[in-house]
Amino acid sequence: MLTKPASSTTITLWNGREIPRLGMGCWAIGGPFFAGDTPLGWGDVDDDESVEAIHRAIELGISFFDTASNYGAGHSEEVLGRAIGNRDDIIIATKFGFATDPETKQATGAFADEAFIRRSVETSLRRLKRDRLDLLQFHLNDFPLEQSDAVFDTLEALRAEGKIDAFGWSTDFPDRAARHTSRQGYVSIQHTMNVFEPVPEMISVIEGKGLMSINRGPLAMGLLTGKFTADKAVGAKDVRGAALDWMVYFKDGRIAPEFAARLDAVRDLLTSGGRTLTQGALAWLWARSPRTLPIPGFRTVAQVVENAGALEKGPLPADVMAGIDAALDRV
Repeated sequence: MLTKPASSTTITLWNGREIPRLGMGCWAIGGPFFAGDTPLGWGDVDDDESVEAIHRAIELGISFFDTASNYGAGHSEEVLGRAIGNRDDIIIATKFGFATDPETKQATGAFADEAFIRRSVETSLRRLKRDRLDLLQFHLNDFPLEQSDAVFDTLEALRAEGKIDAFGWSTDFPDRAARHTSRQGYVSIQHTMNVFEPVPEMISVIEGKGLMSINRGPLAMGLLTGKFTADKAVGAKDVRGAALDWMVYFKDGRIAPEFAARLDAVRDLLTSGGRTLTQGALAWLWARSPRTLPIPGFRTVAQVVENAGALEKGPLPADVMAGIDAALDRV
């Protein structure tokens, strides 16, 4: 699998299918959900616009969509089900581990026992209107290594039963990424990766084990779109305004000053070759490794069109990549 060189904008999946090396992340289209008063979504959404954006992405050749059972307390999966349904030419990846109440839009805990996993799978199948889940990912980032064995035993069983085609882990820890590579059907790691976080140890595991690198946060939660200035704040229902330990790119809903400086240092390099800043950030990921599949988020048709436009320009050239490294070293 994944035999395409770094110069390519296509990738071969675990099932032998070749697709464009760009997916769409569906966290934002789930709409608001919360942990108490803390927002976990990206603000209000228009479902009709979301469906139109999904359809436009497919028209532009995109065939990989990533969601999770808790995004919008299940609403993201429902929107994807409405837009795509059981089409076998589109790959949908989802995740399990975080429970939510669809009525109150509240997070209710994190679980990984077999009964919960099986209920989550059935719920995701219903919401997505699928006969089988293409890719199911464990969503608990720092789950204990030894306890994860039982989780992936369950995933192997679900695969044998035909409920899922493949599985992986959404984790930023290389030791967790490497734990289950001997299991048939374990094909991917979803992890944070972008210009500001190149994660060499994770990429080393992924390349060494022949896995797929699904890149969440490829645009640093919107920072690498260039649309935020120091005085522009996110909305009240936006997770980027929450005081969360892992929210490093934004502080109090505004760009963190240290990341604003890094962005200024690489802006011109990322926009080389006629690329927008967004397209340059995606092109950086393609040049970083032949196994990367970025999944930028979207809420509008315009965002989808800009993201997909990066495919026409391809990965960044080696001299630009070297220039970016040097520029960031100076910041």
